[in-house]
Amino acid sequence: MRTDPPENASETATLTAYLAFQRETLLLKTEGLTREQLGRAHPPSSLTLAGLLYHLALVEESWAVERFAGGPLPGPWAGVDWDVTPDWEFDTAPGLEPEVLRERYREAARRTDAVVAAAGDLDALSAVPLRNGNAFSLRWMLLHLVEETARHAGHADLLREAVDGAVGE
Repeated sequence: MRTDPPENASETATLTAYLAFQRETLLLKTEGLTREQLGRAHPPSSLTLAGLLYHLALVEESWAVERFAGGPLPGPWAGVDWDVTPDWEFDTAPGLEPEVLRERYREAARRTDAVVAAAGDLDALSAVPLRNGNAFSLRWMLLHLVEETARHAGHADLLREAVDGAVGE
C-alpha cells in the first residue's frame, strides 16, 4: 500500500518514505498482470514490466548490499557473468512468474532498508568507492535509488497503459 511521504520528518524518514512510495508505485503498475503481460515489450523499446521489476531489485541490492555495505551480491545476481550477459536481468525476467518477480523486488527493498537502518547516519560512507575512487554517502545512495526508481516508475506507467489501458497512479 502506498503511503504519501511525510511533510515534516527527519531527512532519513523523508528519503526512505519517498523511496517506499516509488517502490509501491512500481508494484501497483504490475499488479494483476499475467506473466505474458509483464513480459510484453512495446516496440521500439525492449523494456518490459517484468524487466523493470527485476532490474530495480538488482539496482537496490547492488547499491545497498554490495557497494554501500560491502557485502556479497545476493543470488540470483551472484553467479551472473555480466561481461557476457550485461542485460541478464532484463532478459531473464519475462520467464519468471509475476509473484516471483514482485516478491524478489520486495526482498531487495527489505535488504536495502536493513542496510539503511544499520548505517543509521546519512553521512556514513560506502564500503566500495565509485569508479572515480570516491566513497558515497548513504544520503547520496538513497537519492540515487529514489531517482532510479522514479525514472522506471514513469516507464512502467507507459508500459502498463500499453498492456491493458490502465492509467493513473
